[in-house]
Amino acid sequence: DNSFEQFIINYCNEKLQQIFIELTLKEEQEEYIREGIEWTHIEYFNNAIICDLIENNQTGILAMLDEECLRPGTVTDDTFLEKLNQVCATHQHFESRMSKCSRFLNDTSLPHSCFRIQHYAGKVMYQVEGFVDKNNDLLYRDLSQAMWKANHSLIKALFPEGNPAKINLKRPPTAGSQFKASVATLMKNLQTKNPNYIRCIKPNDKKAAHIFNDALVCHQIRYLGLLENVRVRRAGYAFRQAYEPCLERYKMLCKQTWPHWRGPARAGVEVLFNELEIPEEEFSFGRSKIFIRNPRTLFKLEDLRKQRLEDLATLIEKIYRGWKCRTRFLLMKKSQIVIASWYRRYA
Repeated sequence: DNSFEQFIINYCNEKLQQIFIELTLKEEQEEYIREGIEWTHIEYFNNAIICDLIENNQTGILAMLDEECLRPGTVTDDTFLEKLNQVCATHQHFESRMSKCSRFLNDTSLPHSCFRIQHYAGKVMYQVEGFVDKNNDLLYRDLSQAMWKANHSLIKALFPEGNPAKINLKRPPTAGSQFKASVATLMKNLQTKNPNYIRCIKPNDKKAAHIFNDALVCHQIRYLGLLENVRVRRAGYAFRQAYEPCLERYKMLCKQTWPHWRGPARAGVEVLFNELEIPEEEFSFGRSKIFIRNPRTLFKLEDLRKQRLEDLATLIEKIYRGWKCRTRFLLMKKSQIVIASWYRRYA
């Protein structure tokens, strides 16, 4: 039962997914250039075609909806759907039962009063009932002016368009237009920032512990665009780290770098990787970072480090036990000499 509200929410998700991939690729490319690493072009699904289907000023779904809301005559949700069937008939991401494209005419899973959009995360069906009414902004000018005259400062601040000094004789913008403008402002703001993404995965619908619904999690992973992000990351180098912390973490794996390396950190990492006989195609040296291509190489380093730590722990334990036993032995020897000397004195 997806309606207008879910439609504009999914539109926002499409825009966020678009900027998410763009910023991810941009960040990857900028770091490779900065570090002097050769950049490999990465193929990925660009959902700009879906965003254009929704927000295009001439042929977009929101533009068609605004046109229906503003034109004179009898306007219904069915006339809106008919216009979509005409304008978006051949679009590869738009589906309708009465579309001009015959491949959808026999789709019994799609009711006559619905249309379907193939979003980047999958197909979503929308019920057109209520689209026109919900898109019309029913907050008329006289109501805004009345609220602006209220004595309460909060209510007055909530209706700035009621200010007589800002009277606009144009018809108030539709809900879709306002949302589209808000999304554009959000995208412009995000483009100037360096955002960090936190993805929350719901393991089950019961809000219960120890239940992991594979199908639900996989659906969320696709919907959140994590597969595209993983593809972008894996197409380049999966792991990168500055030379100093890398050498500090793995220096115990090489006799030449353990326990102290006196030269530059990069030279130490080169000696370390040569000693471990890691294939040259698995890593690259940047200006300030080491780049590792495949996760299995990193897992190998971690396994070797774990084993080495266990060996070092055994060595420390052995030395401590030897020191403790020798200290006890020397104490007993010293005590025995004292006892013997006193015994011989009185004998």
